[in-house]
Amino acid sequence: MELALAHPAIKAFMCGSLSGTCSTLLFQPLDLVKTRLQTLNSTVQPGSARVGMVTVLLSVVKTDKLIGLWKGVSPSFVRTIPGVGIYFSTYFTFKQHFLSEKGPGPLEAMLLGGGARVVAGVCMLPVTVIKTRFESGRYNYSSVLGALRSVCQTEGPRALFSGLAATLLRDAPFSGLYLMFYSQSKSALPKEISLSPYAPLGNFSCGIVAGVLASLVTQPADVVKTHMQVCPHLYKSTPDAVCLIYKEHGVQGFFRGAVPRCLRRTMMAAMAWTVYEQLMAHFGLKS
Repeated sequence: MELALAHPAIKAFMCGSLSGTCSTLLFQPLDLVKTRLQTLNSTVQPGSARVGMVTVLLSVVKTDKLIGLWKGVSPSFVRTIPGVGIYFSTYFTFKQHFLSEKGPGPLEAMLLGGGARVVAGVCMLPVTVIKTRFESGRYNYSSVLGALRSVCQTEGPRALFSGLAATLLRDAPFSGLYLMFYSQSKSALPKEISLSPYAPLGNFSCGIVAGVLASLVTQPADVVKTHMQVCPHLYKSTPDAVCLIYKEHGVQGFFRGAVPRCLRRTMMAAMAWTVYEQLMAHFGLKS
């Protein structure tokens, strides 16, 4: 069936998948650096040289050359292309069903964004686990399917859902807060901008503001999620992971990798929403 004749939810899925593909390819290096920073060994002694984003970046390039910054891009694609599509099609369906033609208020935007992210997050969690392990550099998986098979055989299928609670505690609030900040900042834009050729730039700017705020609030949950997925044998539960991270690294441990994650999530979400809205407008649908 041609896309022009497809159901609106399918169009939303296709638009979301395309926007996710573009943003994933561009910002994968930031995700890899974030994961490496969050999983640094706890043996670093106080007073030693601080390992930051640039240090990790140069270390990856030195070890694996420039292409090494895109390590884990395969599972990222496997996760993001259907995952973002599921998110946007679920968001579109919820919005059409519950809000009809009116725009969402702050609370409605939070519930829409959070609900759509829960659906996408649960569906794509096994691939998220594999993606995180690829990026950590601690596993030598040859492919996404090989990694899925290896985890099932050696750790059991349950390991593919490690960090579920932490993932939802990160993703649902992030998407809810992001959509709330994004929709409110967009509604505050002057009509001269919203109806002009500069509308995509205005939307992108709103996305950056929303992304920074939402990323900072959900950063601790992202650190807990990463630790549980890379080393599931060390943590029995989410509270256990929180206690161990605090014991080893203190409060600052929950903000490791905040800069690259904030950059990536902000730019990725801003680009995804901008591309999505332009494509939906092209098909004559309200995003």
